[in-house]
Parts: sequence; structure tokens; C-alpha cells
Amino acid sequence: MFGELYHNRVLELAADIPHAERLVDPQGSSLKVSRVCGSTVAVDVNVDAEGRIAEIGVDPKACALGQAATSILARHAIGRSLAEMEAARDALRAMLKDGAEPPQGDFWELRHLQPVRDYPPRHASTMLAFEAVVEAMKEALARR
Repeated sequence: MFGELYHNRVLELAADIPHAERLVDPQGSSLKVSRVCGSTVAVDVNVDAEGRIAEIGVDPKACALGQAATSILARHAIGRSLAEMEAARDALRAMLKDGAEPPQGDFWELRHLQPVRDYPPRHASTMLAFEAVVEAMKEALARR
């Protein structure tokens, strides 16, 4: 039943999460929790003068799906604007909830999570990191 969800690339991504430590004094932080399964993902960010992510720290305590999504996020977040992170979040949500095509560009590996669309209880844990980074960025930008 879950074989297509937890295939090799998802497990590889989940096992190799870059920037997997909290920042010491972040400009913005967010902790998101899935009420369905209890998964959590914390994201800390510092932004540069242009409002782009200069540093990111992630701390996922999530299932393999949430960890894989966090891994993809952490690999490509540095240098991104709030609008770019919102677009990535919205594209992931559309893929899961509306049957849209997987995201393109740097976040193309989110396609490995496409089978999650058939398991609505897993949507929340898959979205956590993307929801958290957007909230953390908004906080960081508001503090500048």
C-alpha cells in the first residue's frame, strides 16, 4: 500500500537533509506541527539586504515524507525570496491537493512526493517545511 510513497529516492532524501541544525540567533523562526500525525518541522532563517534567504536551519521530527520535503527545501532555499518560497509552497500544495503537475525548476524533486496526493492524511506532514519557511521569512522580513 505505501510502497509507492516510500520509494528509494524519498528515503535517500529523508536520510540526507542539509542545514539540519537550528540557527543560533535567527531573524525568523517557525515551528509547524501536523495535527494528524504529530510530525514537526522547525525552520530558522536569516535574510540578506535584498530579502533573500542567506542562511537556513531546519529541524524535522517528521515521517520520511516530511523529512524528504524538508531535504528538498533545504537544498534550494538559500538565495530565494519570499515570493519564490510562496510559489514553491503553493505548487507543492496544488500538486498534492488539486492534482497539478509537480513543481519545476530547482524544486523539481518534489515530484518524488507526487504519490502522496492519494493519501490526504499525509498532506500536512509533507507541507510542514514549506509552510514553516514562509512564516519564518515573513517574521525575518518584518524585523528588518
